[in-house]
Amino acid sequence: MEDVANAGFVQLQVSAEDGLALSLRDYPARPDGNPQSVPIVCLPGLTRNARDFHQLALALSQDRLAAHRVIAVDYRGRGLSAWDANKANYSIAVEARDVLTVCDHLGIERAIFIGTSRGGLILHIFAAMRPALLAGVVLNDIGPVIEATGLMRIRDYLNRGGSPADWNEAVAALQANHGRYFPALNPEDWREMADAIYRVIDDRIVPDVDPAIAEALLTIDFNKPLPDLWQQFDAFQQIPLLVIRGEHSDLLSEKTVEEMRARNPGITTRVAEGQGHAPLLHLAPAYSELSRFLASR
Repeated sequence: MEDVANAGFVQLQVSAEDGLALSLRDYPARPDGNPQSVPIVCLPGLTRNARDFHQLALALSQDRLAAHRVIAVDYRGRGLSAWDANKANYSIAVEARDVLTVCDHLGIERAIFIGTSRGGLILHIFAAMRPALLAGVVLNDIGPVIEATGLMRIRDYLNRGGSPADWNEAVAALQANHGRYFPALNPEDWREMADAIYRVIDDRIVPDVDPAIAEALLTIDFNKPLPDLWQQFDAFQQIPLLVIRGEHSDLLSEKTVEEMRARNPGITTRVAEGQGHAPLLHLAPAYSELSRFLASR
């Protein structure tokens, strides 16, 4: 099951500033597409990887009307990127530098960025520090305020331990953890999610991530308010911005989205019906809204 179709992309490796090997997928735009279209760079969530974007990247790179080159990145410690011996390097600041290194290596001076969860936090940093890089931004179920209840739920299921005995058990575990938040998903969607999250390592099906990344969530003191990124969010004022919130999300609240619209009336927002944190963007209606957003860039 793990062997997803690999047609449509090239697997590449880039060295980070500290020499650690970073992996990425490069989906070239169909040859009859517009050569002037800006590339799209996809940034995954905390413990996720480039495979999360496979279906979306194929759709965007092969679109008959507006094909884009799509880059999907594995942060350090995730997917096919190397694990870091210094666990302190699993930070937004280091991961942001890694993404910039990837862009520099590929000669990308300007792109549309899609940031899911952790990826969207990195884009808040880019908006404040490197806005010229951002031709447009899609924040997928993330904003300047993270709901503590949602983050605690993520902390708990990521640190539950254990590994599925087979792929059917992997799918069942995902449905048990997330099913009530994702009633819109069909059996094929759940199988594709399992393939994105798990990988066979040493003959075991395991989450494709350094366990230290999930363990770091155990150190958060939820008796104190989580820091917000409103100052960084305000830097999106001159950048085209689409915010997609999962209908059943417990990480990005409706209240936060309302405040985002109040601070930046030019943004576009959309609810992904039948999905939670974080929505699969290749499914309707999120994909339709994303296509409209890209067409206007």
